[in-house]
Amino acid sequence: MTQIKESELTKLYYSIGEVAKMFDVNTSLIRFWEKEFPSVKLKKNKKGNRVFTPKDILKIDKIYILVKEKGYTLDGAKNALKDKQTDYSTEESQVEDYSAVILKLESIKERLLELKY
Repeated sequence: MTQIKESELTKLYYSIGEVAKMFDVNTSLIRFWEKEFPSVKLKKNKKGNRVFTPKDILKIDKIYILVKEKGYTLDGAKNALKDKQTDYSTEESQVEDYSAVILKLESIKERLLELKY
């Protein structure tokens, strides 16, 4: 299960091999998705090698979640990417997000109770 966070991406550019390792897929799949999904427009360096920015990797992460984890067809994934309200997160990351929100709310509640007295 992947859910790449932008804060984890520390480099300006990544090679196709590094990106393939992040998702545990072959480089050919990354190249295929590049051709299939118009939203993934990669730059190439002077040698002609693909270079991925953190934004590119986040787009590929959305594609990965839709196709590999949620079982979308390629056409379904393309439509979902057009739809701005599609939920790309996995259940595990949603639980982490909910836990963080609950902790924050409890902290706010404690401060409010302190102010009350």
